[in-house]
Amino acid sequence: MNGLDWAVLIGYFGVMVAIGVWSHKRVDNVSDFFTAGGKMPWWLSGISHHMSGYSAVMFTGYAGIAYTYGVTSFVTWSFPIALGIAIGSRLFAPRVNRLRSRLHVASPLEYLRNRYNLPTQQALAWSGMLLKIVDVAAKWAAIATLLSVFTGVSLNQGILITGAITAVYCTIGGLWADALTELGQFVIQLLAGVSMFVAVVLKLSDKNIGFLGAWDEPALHGHGKPLVGPYGTVFLLAFLFIKLFEYNGGMLNQAQRYMATGSAREAERSARLSALLWLVWPVVLFFPMWMSPLLVHAQKPDGSDSYGLMTEQLLPHGLLGLVIVGFFSHTMAMCSSDANAIAAVFTRDVAPVVSRRARAWGERSGLLAARVTTVVFLALSMAVATQVSSPTFKDIITVVIKWVAGLMGPIAIPMMLGLLRPFRRSGPTAALTSWAAGLLAFWLVNYPINWQVDGGVPLQYQVSVPLAVSLVLYVLIGYVKPEDTPERVAVIERINTDGDGVAAVPAPSGAGDEVRGAQARE
Repeated sequence: MNGLDWAVLIGYFGVMVAIGVWSHKRVDNVSDFFTAGGKMPWWLSGISHHMSGYSAVMFTGYAGIAYTYGVTSFVTWSFPIALGIAIGSRLFAPRVNRLRSRLHVASPLEYLRNRYNLPTQQALAWSGMLLKIVDVAAKWAAIATLLSVFTGVSLNQGILITGAITAVYCTIGGLWADALTELGQFVIQLLAGVSMFVAVVLKLSDKNIGFLGAWDEPALHGHGKPLVGPYGTVFLLAFLFIKLFEYNGGMLNQAQRYMATGSAREAERSARLSALLWLVWPVVLFFPMWMSPLLVHAQKPDGSDSYGLMTEQLLPHGLLGLVIVGFFSHTMAMCSSDANAIAAVFTRDVAPVVSRRARAWGERSGLLAARVTTVVFLALSMAVATQVSSPTFKDIITVVIKWVAGLMGPIAIPMMLGLLRPFRRSGPTAALTSWAAGLLAFWLVNYPINWQVDGGVPLQYQVSVPLAVSLVLYVLIGYVKPEDTPERVAVIERINTDGDGVAAVPAPSGAGDEVRGAQARE
């Protein structure tokens, strides 16, 4: 990097902070901070939903998969995400929106107290927060790895720089700041992605390699196969189910995008836009990664540095800075949205249960608590990020695929299926049992059983078994021990029905005066 690249990078950071300061004017209460007051346009929500699913892991971990295996990086990652969101646009998006508009909650987990009971809500809240710390830590480590390639700064310095700047704008402006910065980041990503795509095509042309003929090159032998290596059919199907839950609200931050729109119909349109972007745009981003074996020799065994090396070699200064900004935009978009979601869970679901003072928070004190929680979450995730390459976590892609994908299912299944009428029989017993058994299954297949199997348990089973165990138990226990009380059925009906012809549901206890007042007025 030279002075021009640094100017682009510093200018980007300045714009992000400025957006946060401007968004501060639009945040008057907790609802504005966590759900934009339900005033976000569907197209902005859709772009924000799309961007909040990316991170620099795509340019490190998934770049390594693309370098090693080829198009399976798209087939087993962005394609199932696109399909999962498309399905969820009808199945989940409208119902998640009604959590805010019909139940008047500000956290995606806030409704669980009435849908199940307090222990279920707390179990999902605490485990979700802990998982998110690990998830976001992997994102910080990914962007710091890229930053070290280009600038030479250490991993810990890179984590500190990106985390501190993200903390400033997302703490000041809440979800509005997240969405508006993600819009800007999408534009930057568009310019950077197209620039890299064109640079790779021109470089291949210099080598007399055609756009389509590249796949016949020996270095890309087998890279055109959709399913290869550990990423087979079982992995694809498991990932589809995981992403169906995860990207429609199971990991909390995407649920906030649906809640932020003005109506269930707008939430559905938002999801469809995000699904379309996930289907089309990653192809442009992945193409240079697929061609990378023809242009660079990765220094790391997993090929995670291939995209960074290729960017340095192919792009002139200025454009290099723009692509680096694109790396940052991915990670900061996801991490800021995660921070906002976890702050919502803690201040709305956890704090009122563990603290009597929290139950008495007004608008001002609740907003202050939300901002403090955001900073604390980011600090904890940054601390964990320094340990991502330790023996416990091994590497970035292991954290993202094994830990996050494997643990997300047991947490998301009670939350997401609890929205749907066909699962109304499944109550707190089904929810807690499926959650606990899924976590136990994750531990067994990744550690005790894994140690006893020659070569270890295949990756597809490490991520799919916990989800399958949770899903089967949640459904089965619901039929064996139905707990569909009138109060729980009333919650489900309000989530599934527009209009005023449904019995009122009490606001979640301990959610704050603002929620209780809105519920009483209804």
